[in-house]
Amino acid sequence: MADTDRSIYLAERLQRGDVFARDCPSRGVMKHMTSSWGVLTLVALQAGTLRFSALRRRIGGVSERMLSQTLQCFEADGLIDRRSFPVVPPHVEYTLTPLGEEAAEKVAGLADWIEDRLPQILAARRDSAPDAASAAGA
Repeated sequence: MADTDRSIYLAERLQRGDVFARDCPSRGVMKHMTSSWGVLTLVALQAGTLRFSALRRRIGGVSERMLSQTLQCFEADGLIDRRSFPVVPPHVEYTLTPLGEEAAEKVAGLADWIEDRLPQILAARRDSAPDAASAAGA
């Protein structure tokens, strides 16, 4: 490969991102987008605009802190719009951006697959778990 071709190729890869590269910023995006709370937040917002409290209720088990962090990351990445209303108590709504809608579609597919295949996954776990006799050294 000529030096000019190599430079163009590297520039394109840097611009696009390379999730296999240790220092690529795409890894950070992937980390919070594919975390449990990230996936659930994106999928929950597919139904439409939600207030913080409604979103938190929809995502059972998420702490206020974790949901806030997830939403802040998604807002910084351009995946959600945060709209704050000047009222007391504060009223904040979250909506997916077009980019967020694309991301939500992708992770919703993964979430659907997990739900559909859960019986097989649980069966595989049971089959691979050591039985009590061999675990006790019998």
